[in-house]
Amino acid sequence: MTDLVIRALDESDAHLFDALPDPLGARESHRLTHHRPDWKRVALRDGEVVARGAWWGGPDDTVPLNINWFDVAEGEEEAGAELLRSAPWQVELEMNLPAGWREDPALRTAAESRLAAVRGAGYELLVERFLYRWTPEHGLPERPGRLEFRPEPDDAVFFGLLRRIHSATLDAHALKAAEEGGLDRAAQEELDFFHWCPSPREWWQIAYTPQGEVAGVHIPLHNPSGPCVGFIGVVPEQRGQGYAFDLLAECTHYLVERGAEFVSAATDRGNFPMAANFTKAGYPVVRERHNYRLPQTA
Repeated sequence: MTDLVIRALDESDAHLFDALPDPLGARESHRLTHHRPDWKRVALRDGEVVARGAWWGGPDDTVPLNINWFDVAEGEEEAGAELLRSAPWQVELEMNLPAGWREDPALRTAAESRLAAVRGAGYELLVERFLYRWTPEHGLPERPGRLEFRPEPDDAVFFGLLRRIHSATLDAHALKAAEEGGLDRAAQEELDFFHWCPSPREWWQIAYTPQGEVAGVHIPLHNPSGPCVGFIGVVPEQRGQGYAFDLLAECTHYLVERGAEFVSAATDRGNFPMAANFTKAGYPVVRERHNYRLPQTA
């Protein structure tokens, strides 16, 4: 087998990134995502592209936040692993897969070859997630009308509520952050993400019961790819009353009232209560995501 050449791309040869087949539909899933040419890398053998990766970040980021597009040609898992190992940015990797990929033999084969390359590069699975996309044909979820929603300008209030919410969370990223740096870190990572998104700060809302008690928070956002449910969280003492659905319904209405023609969302595969709320609210699963981390960055 001939030697492997791994290289970054630029504007002049960005077309090389499109040289591989796309059996998992990554191109369609990223049609609203902007990838910088110089954050794309390919592995070539005899001049043919055998693996590719696209690193991604926001328009103002100076380094990528993650890898969200990774492909290998049949039998080139080691080339894909070397593409990842040799990259100058060692960041979290997101593998987006078609919904129900395990039930389709061709999709499963393609997915497993890519996941094998990811593991071969030393990445470890953090969590599997469902990706959702609400569109108008699914109908707006009915607002239960049980809670009152108010904006709150003080970040410290949200920080305190996020600490409480993450003290009993099912979210793998929050659990990992809390394990590494306590509840302060878990809460701060959420706040940093909310601020990183280009949507208005005044959209963040706290939900209250008729008795004036805090029930939870919902954070409608626009990320660089469009409107999304940024965060839904119920404080521990208010759980068991179905308030997560109330928050999700309000978040959906809030975004649509501000012009959203679709709303993206995600939750961990193992978060069965939240997954049920998305289904109830008319959010179909459109993709599945595997989040991987390197041990030294985990």
